Amino acid sequence: LAREILKRNGYTVLEAFDPAMALALLETHAGPIHALLTDVVMPGMNGREVADAVTALNPQIRCLFMSGYTADVLAPHGVLDDEVHLIDKPFTLRTISEKIREVLDSPV
Repeated sequence: LAREILKRNGYTVLEAFDPAMALALLETHAGPIHALLTDVVMPGMNGREVADAVTALNPQIRCLFMSGYTADVLAPHGVLDDEVHLIDKPFTLRTISEKIREVLDSPV
């Protein structure tokens, strides 16, 4: 859903089905990657670990986390800090569009 919404808003979307694929895309994609949209809770690596690995390779990238979990589940994942961008699932076309624009316009 997020991919389709972002593509309809004119964004180029690189889709990864797991954290390893996301890191491989970052290393092999020839053009710039401006933002990472990742779920917080995933098998293998959580979203925070993915974001840390991605920003180690690309310090200028902006990160947006998404989750359907409550704050008590998210707290151990380090995504509730003020400087972290988080969108709750389910989201609407309008909320994801506004949030990704906010993230892209924010300072690194």
